[in-house]
Amino acid sequence: MKTLILDRDGVINEDSDAFIKSPDEWRPIRGSLEAIARLNHAGYRVAVATNQSGIARGLFGIETLNAIHRKLHDQLARVGGQIDLISFCPHGPDDGCRCRKPLPGLFLGIGDRLNVSLRGVPAIGDSLRDLIAASEAGATPILVRTGKGRLTEQALQKEPHFASVPVFDDLAEAVDALLADVRS
Repeated sequence: MKTLILDRDGVINEDSDAFIKSPDEWRPIRGSLEAIARLNHAGYRVAVATNQSGIARGLFGIETLNAIHRKLHDQLARVGGQIDLISFCPHGPDDGCRCRKPLPGLFLGIGDRLNVSLRGVPAIGDSLRDLIAASEAGATPILVRTGKGRLTEQALQKEPHFASVPVFDDLAEAVDALLADVRS
């Protein structure tokens, strides 16, 4: 079965510099849930790799994060989609963990839990740390311009390693291109 990995904030849902701290603050980006459902219907397992340092910062707890993810699952089910695995890092930037992106720990954990090689697995994110983590894990990084993506796109000009990373306006456009490639 084909696998695809997504970042959460800025790719699936609207991002916030103040963090997504409650289910009420979680709002999907237009077309993102339908794009995930299209992936599912095309035979993809979809996993999410997300840094959630708001937990370490004391902004919300694991129960709240679970409620946010229940909302994601519920809204996705309404359009006929599902996420097979959500892997999150609860640590802060200075905690020295191995799972916080840009380190590849979340991705490697997804590969282990789904029993799949990440070599060539598409990984869609909106930040440089998403692209670095994907690349370090052997996945194929893809950038979207939603969330922090426009700023990241500008930063890529200084990152020759990522010069050939595909860039799309949003998740829906990235999925359209991915599924068109699969059909070709």
